Amino acid sequence: MILGMTLATFTMLHVIVSLTAIVTGLVVMFGMLGSRRMPGLTATFLMFTILTSASGFLIPPLLFEKPLPSHMIGILSLVLLAIACFARYGMKLAGVWRWIYALTALVSLYLNIFVLVIQSFLKVPALHALAPSVPPAEPPFAVVQGVVLVLFVAVIIVVLRRYRPISAPEPVRKLGDPTACKSISFADQSTEL
Repeated sequence: MILGMTLATFTMLHVIVSLTAIVTGLVVMFGMLGSRRMPGLTATFLMFTILTSASGFLIPPLLFEKPLPSHMIGILSLVLLAIACFARYGMKLAGVWRWIYALTALVSLYLNIFVLVIQSFLKVPALHALAPSVPPAEPPFAVVQGVVLVLFVAVIIVVLRRYRPISAPEPVRKLGDPTACKSISFADQSTEL
């Protein structure tokens, strides 16, 4: 029993949370390509990715019995997600925190998809037949992981160059409005002769 659920029920819940994190993460990633913030989906992506990384530690074997590579990925993902949340919500994407957020959030998404590919080759019979070793190590598995990695590197580079989320627009001011121009430097003032 894990949190009052059978192992099968908890594993199913973990899979649903993971898939939700991946789907919302992909939507957020494509939103970043268009410099859209998407606050609701971003919060959902970050929350579900944190949940999937944290809940992975509860699936046997426990971390204290024998650490697995999946536990190391989970730890790395949680560290990256903590940085992403701080950059997004604490620093509000100001300055350098914009690209730190984009990088850490997208690498966390990549790690989730990396694990999804591994689990797919272990659990889906047709894929498992292509790479029957545990963990998978055959060429079809390596090709899929390589393609996913190359795609993510390319998208991350594009996002880091393009992601410039626009905050709320400035209010429109009427011409002749005395509050429209609050300060004038001495260089801007002209004197009449």
